[in-house]
Amino acid sequence: MQPLVLLHGAIGASSQLASIAAAFPEKKILCPDLSGHGQAPFAGSFSIEGFAKEVLGYMDSRGIGKADFFGYSMGGYIALHLAATCPERVGKIITLATKFAWSPEIAASEVRMLNASKIEEKLPDFARTLQERHGDWKQVLQNTATMMLELGEEQPLKPEVLDGIQQKVLLMAGDRDRMVSLEETIAAYRQLPAAALCVLPHTPHPIEQMDTQLIVEQMIRFLTAD
Repeated sequence: MQPLVLLHGAIGASSQLASIAAAFPEKKILCPDLSGHGQAPFAGSFSIEGFAKEVLGYMDSRGIGKADFFGYSMGGYIALHLAATCPERVGKIITLATKFAWSPEIAASEVRMLNASKIEEKLPDFARTLQERHGDWKQVLQNTATMMLELGEEQPLKPEVLDGIQQKVLLMAGDRDRMVSLEETIAAYRQLPAAALCVLPHTPHPIEQMDTQLIVEQMIRFLTAD
């Protein structure tokens, strides 16, 4: 049975995926904190390429040559980047609430929501959550903002890149996600050669507000299918 790597999203941590990990007791689960997130120390600036290398190193250190992947939000982007650049290391891929549409304008809009001072002022509960989650949450926000601006400029998962990914991919999207549109998810679904699409009802972007049982059911169905 192939191991399963769980990848958290931007400004997230592995602890957010604990309930999903617990649903697969028979599988070898790898659920790392990416550098700077959760309990992991910073290892420089943030980038999709850098995080992908971290994941490969994490697999190597545990003797894992190939694994299936589940990625929430940015985690799904990292998993697909790995499939494009190191296909021999990647089995099936499941993405959840992953944003595919990036441009300088979109990135600038997303970055405006990463202002630590405004979060402290207008969303104090969220600020406390971030403070409890990370060693230096303000640095996480700053590094994430820089990474998003680079995503807007570089767009690593261009249509021609998605077109070359041969792995089976399940794209899951919430019908009430304000960050990730169904349109961009469907566009990626149509570009990927071996993709399946699942729209989750009554589902916003934050993973804490999602129905874990519904997500796990879709994951099991996809991972156990031929």
